[in-house]
Amino acid sequence: MQQIQRLRELDFLRGIAIILVLFRHQLLFPFLETMGWIGVDLFFVLSGFLVSGLLFKEYHKFGSIKPKLFLIRRGFKIYPIYYLTYIGYMLPRILQHKLQWNKVFFDVFFIQNYALGWGYAYPASWSLAVEEHFYFGLALLLWLIFNKKIIRFDDINNGNIFSAFEKLLFAVLIFVFLIRILSNIEFPDEAARNTTMSHLRIDSLLAGVLISYWYYFKKEKLVGIYTKFRKPSLLLAFSLLAFTPFIEPVPSFFVQTIGFTMLYIAFGILLIHFLLDSNINVKINRFFSSYVVNCISKIGFCSYSIYVIHSFVIYVVGFLPIKNHYVTFVLVFLISIIGGFIMTYKIEKYFLGYRDKYFPSRAL
Repeated sequence: MQQIQRLRELDFLRGIAIILVLFRHQLLFPFLETMGWIGVDLFFVLSGFLVSGLLFKEYHKFGSIKPKLFLIRRGFKIYPIYYLTYIGYMLPRILQHKLQWNKVFFDVFFIQNYALGWGYAYPASWSLAVEEHFYFGLALLLWLIFNKKIIRFDDINNGNIFSAFEKLLFAVLIFVFLIRILSNIEFPDEAARNTTMSHLRIDSLLAGVLISYWYYFKKEKLVGIYTKFRKPSLLLAFSLLAFTPFIEPVPSFFVQTIGFTMLYIAFGILLIHFLLDSNINVKINRFFSSYVVNCISKIGFCSYSIYVIHSFVIYVVGFLPIKNHYVTFVLVFLISIIGGFIMTYKIEKYFLGYRDKYFPSRAL
């Protein structure tokens, strides 16, 4: 398999994101359950940054991109683990003769967030649908920009404050925010869809794209701004996150409108800090200990597999005669982590090896 240099600090953020998701779906403490949903938003910002970075690096090297190759490579990463695990999610309904194939169809083709709101057999799969729609939309957008030149991408240093690409992203971010408000006003009873539909949540991923653009094409300016506003921006980030332990997201108009925007701004600021602070590993080691950071980073490396399997683990553990929710959480946590590690290093690694052999990345 082709090896890509990984940033331990970004794997650490992934690890924090998946641990938050586990807090959300399996009770440990009420405030952690309330705020655990933000792990998905952290995943969105990270995914937007990392995935667009692959295409930006390809453009740097060749002056164009191959969206088909990009989507094939993403498919090898996403689909094998998802579909193999989905069989497990179907089994209870098959055994109970309650399986609804039309709803399985929605899950299999990643349209569950529009058809159902949450996923059917695997409720948390709605976020995977958002990611899938983002991959296809991003590949198309950058193909039109890089290959078909629908807007100028080489106007970065033309004297304007913002390039055409930045203006486009800003316009989309504002548009998504406005239609999110409109959707919540017009369809207040569609809380699930208002939470999960891709066109209402894509801005978190696009925030990651914007940071990726700054990082790869305007890094000097980004570093200058970061250096000047490092401490106040960190204070702003944590201030924007302060509401999350106290407000349930689904019934909240505040969360489903401005709250989602506040989150991607906060996580975007944190991501910039993790990217540009040359001492970030020393700092998180000092705060958590290097052992804990290493463990969380390894969990982050396996976060996709853990995310896909954890709901099934919760279902299975629920049959055990355990009355103590602390014990239940520990079991769910450990089994999900171990299962995710096995899936990553055995199943995912196998398919990625095949991918890199027959569909090698142009950017490497």
